[in-house]
Amino acid sequence: MYDLAVMWEWIAFSVRWLHVITAMAWIGASFYFIALDLMLKPNPALPDGAYGEEWEVHGGGFYHTVKYLVAPARMPEHLTWHKWQSYTTWLSGAALLMIIYWVGGELFLLDPTKVDLALWQGILISGGSLTIGWLLYDQMCKSKLSDHPTVLMLLLFVILVIMSWGYNQIFTGRAALLHLGAFTATIMTANVFFQIMPNQRIVVEDLKAGRTPDAKYGKIAKVRSTHNNYLTLPVVFLMLSNHYPLAFGTEYSWIIASLIFLTGVTIRHYFNTMHSTGEGPHWTWAVTVILMVIIAWLSSVRPTETWEDAEARELTSYEQKYASAAGFEAAYDTVLGNCSMCHAREPVYGTMKWAPKKVYLETPGDVARQADQIYLQAGISHAMPPPSAVQMDEEARQTIVAWINEVRDQ
Repeated sequence: MYDLAVMWEWIAFSVRWLHVITAMAWIGASFYFIALDLMLKPNPALPDGAYGEEWEVHGGGFYHTVKYLVAPARMPEHLTWHKWQSYTTWLSGAALLMIIYWVGGELFLLDPTKVDLALWQGILISGGSLTIGWLLYDQMCKSKLSDHPTVLMLLLFVILVIMSWGYNQIFTGRAALLHLGAFTATIMTANVFFQIMPNQRIVVEDLKAGRTPDAKYGKIAKVRSTHNNYLTLPVVFLMLSNHYPLAFGTEYSWIIASLIFLTGVTIRHYFNTMHSTGEGPHWTWAVTVILMVIIAWLSSVRPTETWEDAEARELTSYEQKYASAAGFEAAYDTVLGNCSMCHAREPVYGTMKWAPKKVYLETPGDVARQADQIYLQAGISHAMPPPSAVQMDEEARQTIVAWINEVRDQ
């Protein structure tokens, strides 16, 4: 039944919910431990091998944390590992990418106005490209560049800019920014899985065997964790970007995404410095504001595809399937009368300047391409149009449902 679309939507919602929850846990733990590490204070009374301590108050109690630069003299009876937040975040994110951008690839992944690809080709590029960043980054970290952390991070930034541009040449704007976020998140989770956790296991095994652990393993883990700390905020922006057409729907969206990585560095530098010294460098906020002003200016570029361009574009096989159904003409008239005043390349409703989520519902190809979302948003639910904008009667909604049923019965 076509109402499998409803179940699929709820599956996507549930996986997204899990992804957000685990991401909050991972980000919270990451930010806390970086801040804790920077706030540690020396104390001559600390046990042998201890590097520093921190006293904190929270929830009505006092907490006394001691950090060992390498490891304590003996293996503690209870040891908490912080790893599943990272793994579950990546796994749920990968599942969500498959649900939305692979299964729904003809609608959300591929942009036929940019390049003519089969869905399977887009999926191969989508999945295969995620590993490139980790392989390059990991080799750089293992090379002599590890002695020059600033140069290493600049080279990583260059890789991110290239990938931002590359994704934008192939995928839809939403998919391009989402994949850049997934590309970066893969580096972060791979840091945990392939470097941080194995190095920590080596230290634990040495402790169990009565050997003195090598300090280099802790240093490697700390460097990778610090890199993750600076990449976190840009990834959050990229994951939220699909809700904001000004982020993904303009000609320079790949530059916008690149600049966001710089804002992540400036913001984290402020807070990391503040945790370490008690006061952050205020110039970082000025730089961040300037970058955001540039981003806002870049986002004001109008869509490059005009109504005439869209009207003349040949329908894809996916669009043709919906446009050829018996109920399409009536559904198309319904959508034009209830939705196109907002969902247009040049909206005419109120003071609206851009179509919500860059969803256009003007040409037959537009409406056929968005069939699933029209069905979910305006057919079986009353999510669209907003009640304050246009009153859409039940008969009009049933026209949309009847059209989709026709497609289902083909």
